[in-house]
Amino acid sequence: MRRFRYPPTFGLDLLIRSYMSQFVKNQVRKWGVVSVVVLSLATVLLTSYTKYQHIASDQPDSSRLAAFVEPGFPYISTSVDARKIGAGFPTDNQAARTLALQLGDSAYVCFDTDQLRWSVAWTGKFLPMVLMAQISYKNFFNKNNAIARLTGEPKIATGNYAGWTIGKPLFRNGKQENEPTWKALPADQARWNGSYVVGSEAILHYTVGNSKIYELPGSFKFGDQTVFRRKLRVESVEKELYMIAAEVSNGSTGEVKGKTAYIYQGANKDSVTAISIAGKVGWSLEINENKYVTVKFPPAAKQSLGIIVMWKGPAKSLKAFEKAARLRPEQLPDFEKGGPAAWKETITTTGKLSPDTAAFVTDQLTLPLNNPWKRNVRVADIAFFPDGRAAVVTFEGDVWTVEGIDKNLQNIKWRRFASGLHEPLSIEVVKDFIYVFDRNGIVKLHDLNNDGNADYYENFSNVMSQSAESREWAADLVYTPDGSFYVAKGGSLSNGPGMTAATSGKGFRTGSDQNGTILKISVDGKKSEVIATGLRGPYLGYNPKTGVLTATDQQGNFVPSTPIYVIKKGDYYGVIPTAHRTDNPEIAPPLTWIPHGVDRSSLGQAWVTGNKMGPLNGSLIHFSFGTPGLFRVLIDSTSRIMQGGVSYINANYPAPTSKGALNPVDEQLYVTGFNLWGSASVGISSLLRLRYTGKPSYLPNQFHAGNQGIIIGFDSEIDKTSALNAANFDIKRYNYKRTEEYGSGHFKLDGSTGEELLPVAGSYISADGKKILLLVPDMKEVMQMEVGYKLNAKDGRKMNDHFYFTVNSSDDMDLKKYGFENVDLALLTSKKAEIATQPAKTEIASAEKGQEIFQKMACAGCHSPGTKTDGMYGPPFKNLYKSERIFDDGTKVVADEKYLRESILEPSKRIVKGYNEEMPSFVGVLTDTDIESVILYIKALKK
Repeated sequence: MRRFRYPPTFGLDLLIRSYMSQFVKNQVRKWGVVSVVVLSLATVLLTSYTKYQHIASDQPDSSRLAAFVEPGFPYISTSVDARKIGAGFPTDNQAARTLALQLGDSAYVCFDTDQLRWSVAWTGKFLPMVLMAQISYKNFFNKNNAIARLTGEPKIATGNYAGWTIGKPLFRNGKQENEPTWKALPADQARWNGSYVVGSEAILHYTVGNSKIYELPGSFKFGDQTVFRRKLRVESVEKELYMIAAEVSNGSTGEVKGKTAYIYQGANKDSVTAISIAGKVGWSLEINENKYVTVKFPPAAKQSLGIIVMWKGPAKSLKAFEKAARLRPEQLPDFEKGGPAAWKETITTTGKLSPDTAAFVTDQLTLPLNNPWKRNVRVADIAFFPDGRAAVVTFEGDVWTVEGIDKNLQNIKWRRFASGLHEPLSIEVVKDFIYVFDRNGIVKLHDLNNDGNADYYENFSNVMSQSAESREWAADLVYTPDGSFYVAKGGSLSNGPGMTAATSGKGFRTGSDQNGTILKISVDGKKSEVIATGLRGPYLGYNPKTGVLTATDQQGNFVPSTPIYVIKKGDYYGVIPTAHRTDNPEIAPPLTWIPHGVDRSSLGQAWVTGNKMGPLNGSLIHFSFGTPGLFRVLIDSTSRIMQGGVSYINANYPAPTSKGALNPVDEQLYVTGFNLWGSASVGISSLLRLRYTGKPSYLPNQFHAGNQGIIIGFDSEIDKTSALNAANFDIKRYNYKRTEEYGSGHFKLDGSTGEELLPVAGSYISADGKKILLLVPDMKEVMQMEVGYKLNAKDGRKMNDHFYFTVNSSDDMDLKKYGFENVDLALLTSKKAEIATQPAKTEIASAEKGQEIFQKMACAGCHSPGTKTDGMYGPPFKNLYKSERIFDDGTKVVADEKYLRESILEPSKRIVKGYNEEMPSFVGVLTDTDIESVILYIKALKK
């Protein structure tokens, strides 16, 4: 992989502007106004290439964005549904992984990279931009995605079967399967290798057996008719190959004459599909069952070059077609040396440094939004080269390289490197090569001629299954030192386009047989191993020093709240529709749960493996999309079953936080994220640097939970007086219920609804002044505990915060080991009775309290208090009270107090039309007074 070179255009720009400004003034005095006009035009021409040089802020504006599909790039990657494109075409034609190629003159084809076939070729309009990344490209919060279906006129198509076979052609004989396999062909039979981009054309590269195939798709016209061509270079055919060129199911008669096959359609044979071979090659045509047109390639040691010419049109134009099909094959472009650079410009942005107001602050690396291509830049992930250069991947399918990431961030240089990827969410740099995980698989990018643009998009691995369901994300990719990768795949949720049948589990569709799983991909990319199943929306964290693999999951159906897992091979995590096993395994416990109000939507994780992040060195960092922000994860490995907890890292997060990576040069954590699914943040996208300033940190840095209570350690010394005051701590605990419903309410240990408040029998401080022991009566295993604390640090800083954790195993703790001597354990017995005799709090409902709950419980991330619907999962609250609610089943109700209470406690009972089931129950979470307050708040919004 080359090192990217950038021209010093900014300095040249200043020189040109200064020189031209003075020159124009002199010429006006000497020659007059006409000279001004001429020289002004010259100035524009000379400086236009630096128009996009300096950008100082992230201000996305959909009005200035160009179309998602760019005319100069040969394809986009997409899923397509061509099952209902008309009479005579196959009805089992859907594909999750295709390259939708622009062939010029309003001609297009979708090449299925799993089955190595032309799924469908058509004329007229390109595909509608309705997939998730496409529909939200300009309308940033639009989640109403669908599957792409043809709006143009189909001409050539094949069904959902292998496009190439060895020894004999294989068809389905018109029998349609209920569900596709959503898998690539076995690599020993045939394999997609990748695409070469040469200007506005793409060379498709794949193998069939040991034969290498290079294909250049294209089109041309005769009269008003469009002809499709497949220029093929075929190498090393050991055993005869067959390519299925077209399936015509309503043919009346078919015949082969010489190097042309004809299937006539219509009672009067007034239309025809004709396939011809051009070139001096030994290829031949066959028609099977009067519907399949196949091309036979005989064994040949030498390379052969020919063209498959395909056309559908009126039979009266057949002679003209036969004449037009007499093409002379020319050699393919010299693609293996790399094509011309599509994106030559460098965009320079100026970052924003945060003042050093805390131990950890976030600096902002301004995105190249004002770029020459008017391209949106929603950064999904970042990876680093050893020298500190970065590569970022965007949700729209682009890769950018970034230089100039230094202390001051004043001269950040961005260069577009690749495009056309399919909703990528992950990127890695391995030995100076960029790897991206998208729906097509793991793509390895090659810059063959060192011009700063990728020329070869190699399929490193497509062995993971992939359906067309939108939520079956290619969610995460992490590299391991042995050369393998771990990948996480999203579950096929029911709020996608519905390409597959509903499953037996609520909220899911069938998807592929690997949806909701974590896989290990072999070093050569050709094998996969299932590591864990039963996940809804997993994202990964990997520590290359210890080999520990962690994951998060998304709260939803079967997932009662946000969990963090330490992944072990063979584990099952409780989501029945993604179990993919029949042995009824036990559900592996999470390291910790995180309450809905704290993080309702989690994403990636990162381990701080460097030495320059101060107290965070060695820590696991958890990324919250919904909150948004970062959490420090603490692990109690002294208990019989490992358990953990989280604390929030307070900083400025202008957009959702999704993923991140450590820069090997400055060893700070860089954080990416973009908005779409309903975060509490309104920012669209950002690239941040979480920077350690050297100031004191007041975060918890260790914890232990056991029979005697809870030990929490901090980065800074604590004021002894505040630490020894038990009134400075509030503790509560509760369980969740794992059901098929979305999320869960809160339940006491006896199964009743609500939360248990626990007294602090006594508090102690360790000799080093950094650890606190809280004696807590009746400690037991429980899914969720919260400790709220109001402390003072020894330096006077107030430490008012919360720590959230799980007790998987309550065992005796060695208190002396942690620095606690002379602990009066008798206090535990004397305080235990207080649990059952807690006085009820007197609460008064109010709209003001309801507004506080609306913010605290993260309702604001899904429901607007006004009329906003963009980016919101639930209906807006303005004028909600007493309005008519129309549900999915067509029933209606007036939104009175009874309905509002039902919506809070049983949100899945009735779903408002146009919305999905994406709200957990607040049973046991909110008291009756809380619910009454929320209703009063909603009522007040009607005014």
